Amino acid sequence: MKRFLSCIFIGCLPFGGVEAATVYRSVDAQGNVVFTDTPGQDSQRIKLKSLTVVPSQESATPASKASGNPAEKKAAPRFSRNASGGPFMPYSTFSILSPQDGYTLQTGYAGDIVIDIAVEPELRKDHRIRLLVDDDVSQSAMHTQVFMLSNLNRGEHTLRAELLDAQGRVRHRSDPVTLYVHRASVNLPSNPNNPAGRPQSQTGN
Repeated sequence: MKRFLSCIFIGCLPFGGVEAATVYRSVDAQGNVVFTDTPGQDSQRIKLKSLTVVPSQESATPASKASGNPAEKKAAPRFSRNASGGPFMPYSTFSILSPQDGYTLQTGYAGDIVIDIAVEPELRKDHRIRLLVDDDVSQSAMHTQVFMLSNLNRGEHTLRAELLDAQGRVRHRSDPVTLYVHRASVNLPSNPNNPAGRPQSQTGN
């Protein structure tokens, strides 16, 4: 038991340096062996051997930098792309997810369509996206990845998305997506603007 207590105490002594440490051994009234760094009556002085210090990986970092080996250099701090106010980190994905290029919007939708933007990683809180239709800004930049276009004219349209940083600068521009819109002509009897289904000459259109 005494040997066990001695080993525990020596293992827990606060050795702050590499120099040899001096401790004092004594036995208390219960017969327990006690080690302390303060001398006492009937205590026995014990001088411990010097400790061997092994440098940690962090303390060895400056030396590795001096070696010029890129693999040993400490990695630069990483910033979250989602955090506001941090340095700009390019997004790995920025594109129009839906509709796909060459998609045809049928007549029954009356020129209304939802545009879905793919962004990875998650869009930062201080970044905005705006949508362009035929190279004109369709809607103001907003912190959203979903846009609604209404009443598009029939024919061919080109869609693009732009990502703006906190200062309003364009940082990403998506590839163009071609959209074809089908809408009923006023000349057709089935046109909603001609509910009676009468020929154009009889509707005044």
